[in-house]
Amino acid sequence: MDRVTPEQRSKIMSAIHDTNTKDEVRLAKALWHLGYRYRKNNRTVFGTPDLTFKKLKVAIFVDSEFFHGKDWPTEKQRIKSNQEF
Repeated sequence: MDRVTPEQRSKIMSAIHDTNTKDEVRLAKALWHLGYRYRKNNRTVFGTPDLTFKKLKVAIFVDSEFFHGKDWPTEKQRIKSNQEF
């Protein structure tokens, strides 16, 4: 059950970026300035991680809290409707 029309939902979802998010760019710049060289969104590695260091065999996934309950301890007190959901 959705509170917006399919057209509105499409517009909202199209504004969500999967690459070059603020957190990803900040981390990438910090690592670059520390001398670490990486590849971004490497499709040759399973899962397409945000940053990869092939020589070190390290993959970094930068996840934000947008879909993961940002500030949930505070927000759950504020939300009054449909609390069972």
